Amino acid sequence: MAAPVVNAEYLKEIDKARRDLRALIASKNCAPIMLRLAWHDAGTYDVNTKTGGPNGSIRFEEEYSHGSNAGLKIAIDLLEPIKAKHPKITYADLYQLSGVVAVEVTGGPTVNFVPGRRDSSVCPREGCLPDAKQGNQHLRDVFYRMGLSDKDIVALSGGHTLGRAHPERSGFEGPWTKEPLKFDNSYFVELLKGEAEGLLKLPTDKAMLDDPKFRHYVELYAKDEDLFFKDYAESHKKLSELGFTPPTSGTGSKAADVSACTILAQSAVGVVVAAAVVVFSYIYESSKRSK
Repeated sequence: MAAPVVNAEYLKEIDKARRDLRALIASKNCAPIMLRLAWHDAGTYDVNTKTGGPNGSIRFEEEYSHGSNAGLKIAIDLLEPIKAKHPKITYADLYQLSGVVAVEVTGGPTVNFVPGRRDSSVCPREGCLPDAKQGNQHLRDVFYRMGLSDKDIVALSGGHTLGRAHPERSGFEGPWTKEPLKFDNSYFVELLKGEAEGLLKLPTDKAMLDDPKFRHYVELYAKDEDLFFKDYAESHKKLSELGFTPPTSGTGSKAADVSACTILAQSAVGVVVAAAVVVFSYIYESSKRSK
């Protein structure tokens, strides 16, 4: 499918959709499943074949019926009224925007969002996403296939600070943190504490503590929430743009136009002020001479 034309009108629709997403997520407390939808649509990318990625294909039953996507039809249906209200926006952009807003409204970092993703009707094969029952090598196999790094793996795992696992969807049950609707670094803090009653630790979570490279970042993020927020925002942006080249001409020319207008406006103000000074000086001198 053709890429959307990201012009001023499209950007205005993105802003309106962002407001609608904030209201939806606040009223439904659905930030965790919106973040999961964004991740699962993007996480099928293959850097070698240039297939999959954040292209909205998860809206089709062929893909949302994959075992790893169990329950995501709920998020897809919740977003349909917003899509109907803003039809110019692609599903691909809407799903990624919902993930960005989900992080922001729960107290997380601001993730830079650039629109322009094209929709696809081609669904990836099943098995492209991480399996929570596996270990570190599996995590690396999946995320390296996307073109992501060890730091990205750990930073993105911190997104488990939101939400809880449901047995009918994943076979696991419970939240990772004590406040599953608050985005912070508590996922890492709890992970380092070890087993805790009522809190979930997946095999992939615990496996990170056994790997020196992964554990290094776990310990850093547990101590420094600001660093975690910074790295998470960068990794989330990378995930949301896999296989996507953000348009630059439209936004660049818009920025240039705004800059040019600002300079012209400032110049005009300068001319007006200078003219005013001359006029008032003339009036003042004339007044003195007439006395």
